[in-house]
Order: sequence, then C-alpha cells, then structure tokens
Amino acid sequence: MIVIVMGVSGSGKSTIGKLLAQSLEANFVEGDDYHPRKNIEKMLRGAPINDRDRQPWLESLASAMDEWRREKRNVVLACSALKHRYRQILAGSDKDTYFVHLKGDETLIRERFKNRTGHFMPASLLSDQFATLEEPPDAITVEIANIPEVIISIIQEKLDAKNG
Repeated sequence: MIVIVMGVSGSGKSTIGKLLAQSLEANFVEGDDYHPRKNIEKMLRGAPINDRDRQPWLESLASAMDEWRREKRNVVLACSALKHRYRQILAGSDKDTYFVHLKGDETLIRERFKNRTGHFMPASLLSDQFATLEEPPDAITVEIANIPEVIISIIQEKLDAKNG
C-alpha cells in the first residue's frame, strides 16, 4: 500500500506523513527529496515551478513508487500532488495507492509559514500553490485545523473503511 499525503506547502504533509507512517508501520518518504536541484533553486528565488519543471520530479517519484510496489513495501509519501494529472502519473492504475488531502485555508497556512524553518518553499509562492490545486474528489480529505493525533485517527478510520 502507498499512501500519498498531499496538499499545498505548509499544510503539514511531512509532519502528518511521518506520524501516519509510524502508525501504519510503513516507511516515510519525503517527495521533495526527489526534486531536481534546478527546481529547488527556482523556488528559493521565489519563482513558482511549472508543469515542465514538475515532469521529471513526477516521473522520478512514479518510478520509485513502481519499485516500492514490486518490493511490496508499505510507504507513506509526502507529495504536493496538486493537479489531477500529477496524481494520475503517480498512481497510474494501482488500486493500492491512496491519496490523503490535507486541506486548510490560506490564512491558517500563512500563519504556519511564520514558524517554519529550513524549507526551500517561500511563503510568497503559497498563492500559486492554491491557484494550482485541483482538489481531489476521491481522496481522503482532512481539515488541518485539527491536532495531528485527530488527523491521524481520521485518516486511519477512512483507510480502514476503504480497505474493508
């Protein structure tokens, strides 16, 4: 099983992803680690990346996911996966790939950015992320205003329901 924890920057993908992986006894993978250096440099300059920039990143993640599936590894992947097309590239036709959308309003996430350190994504690009986001109708959607423990509990309950 692969669970992709998705959402805009600052929504808590890494925090929730790590906790969820621990709870599911799965490996946690940070999707940002797969970005080509030029993407990170572009974002550090305050420039948004476009679909052409994202394509090699998505292909690299999809390739890694294929390997995890072959190895029968359970993985929680933190990845923005903002557009439907990106999610199609990542999941393909795999029935054991689930998306968890961490949803929050821009005001809350901007507030979180004030306390964020050590990440290449500047708050100035947040509006672009919200503009790019195509909310997934079939994902497990969880409001990020909850505390992490509640978010994990909601996700686990909905994953259990999907897996029967």
